[in-house]
Amino acid sequence: MKTEKEKMIAGEHYLGGDPDIVKDRRRAKNLMHRLNVTEYRVTKKAREIIKELIPNAGANLYIEPPFYCDYGYNISCGDNVYFNVNCVVLDCTTVTIGSNVFFAPNVQLYTATHPLEAELRKTVESALPITIGDDCWIGGNSVICPGVTIGKGCVIGAGSVVTKNIPDNSLAVGNPAKVIRKLNQ
Repeated sequence: MKTEKEKMIAGEHYLGGDPDIVKDRRRAKNLMHRLNVTEYRVTKKAREIIKELIPNAGANLYIEPPFYCDYGYNISCGDNVYFNVNCVVLDCTTVTIGSNVFFAPNVQLYTATHPLEAELRKTVESALPITIGDDCWIGGNSVICPGVTIGKGCVIGAGSVVTKNIPDNSLAVGNPAKVIRKLNQ
């Protein structure tokens, strides 16, 4: 039988109040407090905190505090990933980010979702993975919804809400985000 954490990561319904899950969230919150408040400057200590919070990152992950996530261990990054201020990653399941990806201020990535049925929603939650390809730029105040894949070489315009997959080398803008043109790569 799967644990609640295993169900969460697999995208199945799970109990968010499970003690192991709560413990993991508290651990991440403590690391973020250290990163966002105590070690706000780029220091060796801040880089150590980021490595502990997001252990599945390639070289040159840079986070401009404040930064927020649920667990950290469900975030996987390639090389040269940059998060500007106030980014939020609700990583209840996998968030896979390619190399050379830039997040402008206030970008939010939500894997967390909830059942549509009110009675079920009172007890369980679930999550759907997010994938962002190499060489993407996500504009400020954009929201990436659960289950979305953004292809390589994409630009997401500021303020966009991405509810559906975006193909490679696309410029997508709006709410909901729509591809308005292909980009030359």
